[in-house]
Amino acid sequence: MRTQPVHQISRKGLTVWRLYGVFQTLILAIIASVVCYGTYYYEWPLFIYYIAGVSVVLSTIFLIYLFPKIRWEHWCYEVREHEIELQHGLFVVKRTLIPMVRVQHVDTTQGPILKKYDLGNISISSAATVHTIPALVMDEADALRARISELARVAEDDV
Repeated sequence: MRTQPVHQISRKGLTVWRLYGVFQTLILAIIASVVCYGTYYYEWPLFIYYIAGVSVVLSTIFLIYLFPKIRWEHWCYEVREHEIELQHGLFVVKRTLIPMVRVQHVDTTQGPILKKYDLGNISISSAATVHTIPALVMDEADALRARISELARVAEDDV
């Protein structure tokens, strides 16, 4: 069996994923507040308050702390001469090999939150799918995009 990929995504990606978790938890807290208001106004059963509160607390624990940390620890990649290997997942580990001869084009994307942290995502398009390497430092993402593009050209010339 092949060795595991060696490159991990940027540690700042963990911060960005936690920030996304904060936004998701805020949305859930707003919904829970509306439900609690409805419970008070329409005199619904008291256990709805508890469900709303517990869902916000669990969301805070899982979406802000636990899931981003697990995702960051288990996301790795490696670009080799003839292939790109991606690996992520905890219980179901997904390992993807993308042959260089199948790479059609490579993009970097950067939204407003990623831009604030100087991060970017690399999207690798093959004939049927698009694979993404998330949360790389922008300089590293640009260099990796150029390297993949060069290796894909070389692989195409060899065919």
